[in-house]
Amino acid sequence: MKKIITTFFASMIACAAVFAQSDMTPLAVVKHNKSETITLKQLKTRVAFVQKQYGMESFSAEQKQTLLENMINEKLLCQAAAKNGVAISDTQVDNAFLSTFSQQVGRQVTESEVEELVKKQSGKTLDEYVREISGMSLVDYKAYLKSQLVIQNYVSQVKQNEIRAVAATDEEIRNTFEMNKSSFKWDEMMKLFLVMVPKGSNDMAAKSLCEDMRNQYIKDSKKAAVFINAPENSKSYQAGELLIAKTSQQAQALRWSDEKLRELFSRKEAYVSETTETTTDFQFYVVLKKYDAKLLSLSDVVQPETTVTVYDYIKNNLSQQKQMQYFTKAAQDLAKELNTDANVDHKKKGDALTKLLNW
Repeated sequence: MKKIITTFFASMIACAAVFAQSDMTPLAVVKHNKSETITLKQLKTRVAFVQKQYGMESFSAEQKQTLLENMINEKLLCQAAAKNGVAISDTQVDNAFLSTFSQQVGRQVTESEVEELVKKQSGKTLDEYVREISGMSLVDYKAYLKSQLVIQNYVSQVKQNEIRAVAATDEEIRNTFEMNKSSFKWDEMMKLFLVMVPKGSNDMAAKSLCEDMRNQYIKDSKKAAVFINAPENSKSYQAGELLIAKTSQQAQALRWSDEKLRELFSRKEAYVSETTETTTDFQFYVVLKKYDAKLLSLSDVVQPETTVTVYDYIKNNLSQQKQMQYFTKAAQDLAKELNTDANVDHKKKGDALTKLLNW
């Protein structure tokens, strides 16, 4: 019995070693500026990443080979960037990684804060969370992110004049407008001056402050600017002007009921509300200006009291799209120039490669 068990475990160890060796099989060596090997394991990680990003269940051997070529091109461009002195610091990578979390939280956050937040909300470590959403470990994801930033900087630097020259034409702008006329409109909107005083630990003090600010405003409307610019703003209270639309989404954002929002839009300009109480604060508002709903023309501004016209808005968006398309093609062309036998050693080709990619 002991011999059988020993033989079984020996076989298991041998199988594990074979799989490990298979995963570490080199598929290609990129050597434009230095020697970097792309292994089967790295390709599997990339496939998992793309599956997570696009919700794909499986890949054909041909699709995996395309991903392998993409990885080769990425390394070629990164090596060319290094050769030309283009570099990205770890701090820049960390900032890029944290940017999405910072936008969600509404302020700049550190990685330790994100780690704590993820642990609290999901019970997972940050590494486990990143693996779940990307198919990569935190280290691998940051390495991937770094390579993308390096490539972006390198291609932008090499092709900056050409990219800047790409712009939407007048005909493209007008055609886009004609095909999307109904989406360029104003909902019924209103500009408010809003004051909110958090309750904190003293409801009565918060209510008293809110009422005092309201009384000061009624006596002198110029006090609005004083309240907005005072150091106490954002510490003891929040005061500012905002543009709101007559929609349920807007009501939810303000923590108001639809009924309260409809009531608001029935008010005339210069109306000053009473001090009202919510679950978290006391507040009052002033109706500064009202805007009727309307369809927009090319010469209209996209939003009241701004300077960007519909024409400018479409031009900027179309130009960015065209520049991104040009950037993608420029990156592909640069990689194609570098993808030579002198710079890339394909360790597996043809049937041998296809066989390896059938997993």
